[in-house]
Amino acid sequence: MRSTAKGKDSTLTYGPLPKAEVEEIETRARRQGYSSAAEYLLDLHRQAMDADPVVESAIKEASKPQVAFKTGLGRIILGDSCAYLSNHVKDESVDLIMTSPPFGLVRKKAYGNEDADQYVQWFRQFGREFSRVLKPTGSLVIDIGGAWKPGFPTRSLYHYELLIMLCRMCGFHLAQEFFWWNPAKLPTPAEWVNVRRVRVKDAVNCIWWLSKTPFPKVSNRRILQPYSDSMKDLLKNGYKAKVRPSGHDISTKFQRDNGGAIPPNLIAIANTESNGAYQRYCRENGLPEHPARFPAALPAMFIRMLTDKGDFVIDPFGGSCVTGSVAEQMERNWLCCELDPEYVEGAKGRFAPGTDLVDPLQSGRAAPYEIFPPAFLLDEEDCPLAEDGGRERPQLNKP
Repeated sequence: MRSTAKGKDSTLTYGPLPKAEVEEIETRARRQGYSSAAEYLLDLHRQAMDADPVVESAIKEASKPQVAFKTGLGRIILGDSCAYLSNHVKDESVDLIMTSPPFGLVRKKAYGNEDADQYVQWFRQFGREFSRVLKPTGSLVIDIGGAWKPGFPTRSLYHYELLIMLCRMCGFHLAQEFFWWNPAKLPTPAEWVNVRRVRVKDAVNCIWWLSKTPFPKVSNRRILQPYSDSMKDLLKNGYKAKVRPSGHDISTKFQRDNGGAIPPNLIAIANTESNGAYQRYCRENGLPEHPARFPAALPAMFIRMLTDKGDFVIDPFGGSCVTGSVAEQMERNWLCCELDPEYVEGAKGRFAPGTDLVDPLQSGRAAPYEIFPPAFLLDEEDCPLAEDGGRERPQLNKP
């Protein structure tokens, strides 16, 4: 008997495989988000052809997941998160995946980022596992930085391609896009911003909030912001209800005090921590600090908005375990995975005896940051345009 797997556009003959094995292959294909068993087997074949067996074996052995640390609510796993999720996390058991994966940068970093051109293909395996382990009402939140094309003042599209892949191939919905503005970000990329003066500084990360359903569990009431002075005045003194020129009908309900303002999808958090408990622990123990940490207030916002106490939060690219420490403080169950053993050792410092967990809801800057409208400080005649678009480096004036 010859068995076949039929997808939308392809048919693959398995040969004389037992029916049970055919069904197992088809089940695995469905669980990992492939449109057909044929696509699944061909992808496995391509991976096997590309891999050096010796190197692949060494990588698998080195990244075999193991529990490196645990608390009453969570644990840090040293090893490959995809392998751990596949073997140890049940279907539809996770409420939130909150993560900042290695960015697809054009230059390799110490923490093992993927090349931008190969990023989406590499991430696909994670997308399938994320979809499998998330509850139907769960959410996937990804902080992802952009990349510049090598040698050019133009942007890679990899983070947008990642978003499209997760929606089209892994079945996610884009609940909303957020933009994390880091007011303390240095003017980068320096070549195009400071030297050739043909771009402005890149100070925003995209944050994709994805879900398995258009209606995930959520409440924006949990993340209300203080009212502005003008809104406080309006609540105190009232206003005239009418239809505005924009067409918006401002009714009398607009004057109701709801305890705070609904925040926008622009998140302003400066990433400036340099002498906290984590950094001190790393220095005292001769451990490297993870260079790509997001501030605790970022996961705190989404954990509070999208989960309840006792829910299960995962960070598959744990780094220094910011997500885990925030989830611990907020009484959520949690799991962080990290490949680098030195970063795992450093992450333990967030939970070291005698170390008080910093409450992410009470720490940080309380005053709002300012975003200025377009400003024109210099005369046009003093600032000629770069007619070549910055193709040639400007000649520095010699003393």
